[in-house]
Amino acid sequence: MSLVKLALGFNNFSGALPSGLCAGGQLQHLTAPQNNLVGPLPSSLISCTSLVRVRLEQNNLEGDITKMGAYPNLVYIDISSNRLFGKLSHRWGECCNLTVLRASNNNITGAIPSSIGKLSQLGVLDVSSNKLEGYIPPEVGNITMLFNVSLSGNLLEGNMPQEVGSLNNLEYLDLSSNNLTGQIPQPLEHCLKLHFLKLSHKRLNGTIPVELGMLVNLKDLLDLSDNLIDGAIPSLLGGLSMLEALNLSHNALNGSIPQSFLAMTGLQSMDVSYNKLEGSVPQTRFYEEAPIKWFWHNEKLCGVVKGLTPCDLPQGRGQQTKHGAILLAIISAIVFAVIVTALVTWQCKKNKCKAETANEVQQTKMFAIWNFDGEDVYKKIVDATNNFSDTHCIGTGGTGSVYRAQLPTGELFAIKKIHMMEDDDQFNREIYALMHIRHRNIVKLFGYCSAAQRRFLVYEYMDRGSLATSLNDKESVVELDWTRRLNIVRDVAHALSYIHHDCFPPIVHRDITSNNILLDTEFKACISDFGTSKILDVDASNCTRLAGTKGYLAPELAYTTRVTEKCDVYSFGVLVLELFMGHHPGDFLSSMDNNNRGTLLENLLDTRLPHPEAKIGSEIFQVAIVAVRCINPDPAHRPTMQQVLKKFSTYEQTCSNDLDYLHTAIVIPACWS
Repeated sequence: MSLVKLALGFNNFSGALPSGLCAGGQLQHLTAPQNNLVGPLPSSLISCTSLVRVRLEQNNLEGDITKMGAYPNLVYIDISSNRLFGKLSHRWGECCNLTVLRASNNNITGAIPSSIGKLSQLGVLDVSSNKLEGYIPPEVGNITMLFNVSLSGNLLEGNMPQEVGSLNNLEYLDLSSNNLTGQIPQPLEHCLKLHFLKLSHKRLNGTIPVELGMLVNLKDLLDLSDNLIDGAIPSLLGGLSMLEALNLSHNALNGSIPQSFLAMTGLQSMDVSYNKLEGSVPQTRFYEEAPIKWFWHNEKLCGVVKGLTPCDLPQGRGQQTKHGAILLAIISAIVFAVIVTALVTWQCKKNKCKAETANEVQQTKMFAIWNFDGEDVYKKIVDATNNFSDTHCIGTGGTGSVYRAQLPTGELFAIKKIHMMEDDDQFNREIYALMHIRHRNIVKLFGYCSAAQRRFLVYEYMDRGSLATSLNDKESVVELDWTRRLNIVRDVAHALSYIHHDCFPPIVHRDITSNNILLDTEFKACISDFGTSKILDVDASNCTRLAGTKGYLAPELAYTTRVTEKCDVYSFGVLVLELFMGHHPGDFLSSMDNNNRGTLLENLLDTRLPHPEAKIGSEIFQVAIVAVRCINPDPAHRPTMQQVLKKFSTYEQTCSNDLDYLHTAIVIPACWS
C-alpha cells in the first residue's frame, strides 16, 4: 500500500524525513511544519509528481532544491524558514495548478525564472529573505491572480517592471531591501486593491508618483524610506484617508508637508525624518502628540511638534497680523484649488474616485462623495439619472431604489436613493462606519449625499445585477454552473466573516438575500444593501426593531429583538440552499422538522443544470450540510462564519470522487460538530 497522506505538523519531531516518502508514487499531502526536522529533502520527494499540498516550513531541513518543480497536481507548497539552497528551476512553470508558493528565509540563489509567468492560478508568491539576484522578470505581470507578492531581502537589481501594473488583484507588495534602481513605475496606480506597499531600502530615484494617491485602499503601510527619492511630497497623497502608517524617511524630499495630510484621519505613524523638508507641519492633535524622531533632520521644519522650532509669528497684532491672515487665506485657497483640480483631472482620466467621510455627520446638509467639488458631482448624478427617473431604476428594495448612472466621463455607478428614515443620527453613524469597509466581496461604497430633501449612496456598478435576477432568468441561470455557484457561496462567506469577525465593532447585515448579492462580469459575488445593517455594541444588548426579508429571517426574531451575528448565519444558510435549488427553499425548510430521514441531494438540485460531476457533487453535498446547520432553529447550535470558512477550506482538500453523494440524504443535525 502506497502512502497518500502524512501529517506530522506542530509536534517538535526531530530527525530526518524518511527516504522513501514517495517511493510508491502516490503521496499527495505532506504536512510537517514547525518541527525540528533536519537533513536533506528525500530524492523521492523532490521527484514526486503526485504532490498536491506540501508544508515543511519552520524546520532545519537542508539540501539542494534546484531539481524541484514540474508538479502538475501541486496546489500549495511552503518550504520557508529552513536551510535549503540551490536555484529556482524553470520547471516551476509547469506547476499549472499552483496557488501558493512560499520559499522564504532560505539560502536560495540565482534568478527568478521567467517561466513563473505561466502560473496562471498563483495567488501568493513569497521568496523573500534569500539570495536571489538578477531582474524581476516582466512575465510576473501575466499572473493576474496574484494578490500577495514578497520578494524582499534579496539581491535583485534593475528597474521595477512596468508590468506590475497588470496585477489588478494585488493587495500586498513588498520589494524592500533589494538593489532595485530607477523610478517607481506609474502603472502601479492600477493596483487599486493594494493595502500594503513597501518599497524601502533600495536605490529608487525620481519623485513620488502622484498616482500613488489614487490607491485609495492603502491601509496598512506605504513605505518608500531609504531611497534616493527627491522632489515634493504630492498633495494627492492626502487622499489616502485609510492609511495607518506612512514612511518617507531617509530620502531627499523637499518642500513642505502638504496641508492635504489633514484628511489622513487613519494615520497612526508618519516618519518623514532625514529629508530636506521645510515650513509648518499641519496643526492637529496628531502632530501635536507626534514624537520628534518622525521629523528629525529636516532643518527648516517648524510647528506644533514638541521639539520642533515654533514657526515665526508676526511681531505685532496690527496691520502685519491682518496681512498675514489674508495671505494665509489666499495661500490656503490656492492650495485647495490645486488639490481640487488635480483630483478632478485624475478622476476624469483614470475613472477612479476617492470616497471621503464627512467631518461633521450631524450637519443638515453634507456631501461626502469625493474629495473635489461635491455639489458638481451631485448635479452630474442627478442629470445622469434624469432626476431619478423610473427609466433609470434597476431595482427597488425595502430601504430604497437603485438607479444606473453613467457620468459624462463614462463611469458607471449604482445610485441607491434612500427612503427617509426617522433615526437620522443612527443612519449617519452607520454610514460613517460603512465608508471604512474594504473587502473584495462587499460592494464598494464610494460616498453618499445626505441632505434635507434627498439621500443617496454611490456604489460601484455590478454588471450582472443581483443573484436573484440570474437565478430567475432562463438564459443567465445556465451560466451559473455548479462551480460558479460554489464560488458565490465562498464569496458571501468571506464577506460575512469579515464584517462579523474582522470589523470592530462587528457589523450584522440583517438582510442577506439573493436580491442583495450582486455579481460582476466574472461572477464574483458582493454583498450589497447595508441599509438595515446593525453595528453591534459589544457592551450592550443590541436590541433593535425587526428588519430584513421574510423567508430569510432567523426564527428567533419572532420572539426577541436582540440582533446577533447568528441572524446573518441563518440567512446565509437559506441563501446557499437557494443557490443549489435554483429557488427559495421554503418548502424544504418547512419539511425539515417532520422529515427525520432527510432529503436526497439529487432531489434538491436545480433541475435546469445537468447533475454535477462526482467531485463537485461531493463538495456541494458537504456545503449543503453546512447550510443546513446554519438554519438550525437554535442560534446557539449554528456555526459562526469563521467556522463555516474553516469547514469550506477543509472540504476543498478532502472532496472525493468515490461516494455517490447525489443519493445521500441531508438531515438537520442536533448541533455543530
